[in-house]
Amino acid sequence: MATSNSAEGRVESRNPHRWWILIVLCLSSLVLVVDSMALTVAVPSMTADLGAGAQDTQWILDSYVLVFAGLLLAAGSLGDRFGRRKVMIIGLLLFGAASLAATFCTSPGEVIAARIAMGVGGALIMPSTLSILITVFDEDERNKAMAAWGSVAMLGLVGSPVLGGVLINHFSWHSIFFINVPVVALAILAGLLLMPESKGPWQKPDPLGAVLSAVGMTALVWWIIEIPQHGAFAGRSLVTLVVAVLALAGFVVWENVTSAPMVPLALFKARNFSGGSLSLTLVQIGNGGLLLVLTQYLQFVLGYSPVKAGLAFLPLAVAALLGNGVGAKLAAKLGNRLLILAGMLVMASSFALLTTVSADTGFAVPATALGLLGLGAGLAMPAAVGALMGTIPPERAGVGSALNDTIQQAGTALGIAILGSLLSSGFASRMPTGTPDQAKHSIAGALAIANGDAGLVRTAREAFTGAMSTTFTVSAVGVLAAALVAVLVMRERKVKEGAVAQNVEEAGIAA
Repeated sequence: MATSNSAEGRVESRNPHRWWILIVLCLSSLVLVVDSMALTVAVPSMTADLGAGAQDTQWILDSYVLVFAGLLLAAGSLGDRFGRRKVMIIGLLLFGAASLAATFCTSPGEVIAARIAMGVGGALIMPSTLSILITVFDEDERNKAMAAWGSVAMLGLVGSPVLGGVLINHFSWHSIFFINVPVVALAILAGLLLMPESKGPWQKPDPLGAVLSAVGMTALVWWIIEIPQHGAFAGRSLVTLVVAVLALAGFVVWENVTSAPMVPLALFKARNFSGGSLSLTLVQIGNGGLLLVLTQYLQFVLGYSPVKAGLAFLPLAVAALLGNGVGAKLAAKLGNRLLILAGMLVMASSFALLTTVSADTGFAVPATALGLLGLGAGLAMPAAVGALMGTIPPERAGVGSALNDTIQQAGTALGIAILGSLLSSGFASRMPTGTPDQAKHSIAGALAIANGDAGLVRTAREAFTGAMSTTFTVSAVGVLAAALVAVLVMRERKVKEGAVAQNVEEAGIAA
């Protein structure tokens, strides 16, 4: 009887608008994904129109990532202190205004400035969406909500290059930024009308922690971005790494001694948080370069147009939607840990299949692999994030979700750097001695100077697919390591009354 009354109490306490709120959260995070991926398609047109050099182009792409990653933790803390809805709406306003401003830009410097402002807005939006989700949905429904949230992000990830290609073909590169404006406006309106405010108890600000986290994360991501071009430990890369290590070490020390820490590092004492964080980082390292590598394969080896290459990722999106739906139903029966293990093993098999791709393989094998990857990610990722977020006390939901976002951002950046470097060096080592430098640098360079030389084209494609096999071997190893961490470190939790209090106690945080 007590259990029945407890369940009835949970149902009655649920927000009646929670599924509408989920739509707002999905729109808010979707705009970040679509902008980031669609921009990569627009880069050639934009740089030609603006007269941007290689360094300008790099800053246009990287300035957003650097600001976004650097401010995530501070933004999550602001949401806990001042209100998550308020911070998210401010972030949406800033992101939308910067997107609109970008449509009027006439120089690389102006676009970079707009991208920096968008990075600030994105940092305010992202942790707020996940923290609101875990406070609005209880543990009975959280996996379903996480699956829906993840599905929308996956659709945005896959569909945005197609959208970008269509917009570029019919309009100008400015449309890539303008498309954000109506989505942001809709999200703001729905958020104001439907979404309740939530925040944690007031605590003293931690300005030193905010500065150290921003400097440390910005330097770390910048170091990772620079690895393929400048090496890991040479010249300015070494200086950047030293700054990152010192700032992050100082941040950890300070957060452990201050009376009002911005980030409750004691969360890592909870096995599900530490295990979930590490496994998600390893998965993101494995996944980090997937779109980068496969997009080049589709365009330079199979000869697909940018739009057709974007459409080729549909098996990934469809299978991810299927995996999310199945995973949400199985989570209550199997538990998160078993679901994470099964999903990650399927993901690893996908990367193993991709290692068999050659210049003559065609699209059938990559399509099958993408389907397996989507299915595995759909099963594993919402369960992993749900298990991790379930350990965070409601009053620290903002900074806790920001910590999760930051960890995954670092993993993705590291994955892109590692896999990109492996692909580049592997391609160069497979090209014959005496090949012109431009052809050795990348497959795009080789095809650009081929001028009908079928032998060079064939050699470049074989070298690329050989290097691609090596990168996907590393991806498979990373995902298998993530599965092992999930099994050995994480623990299954039963949904029961007082679960949040238990989480707080496990993490060593006073509620």
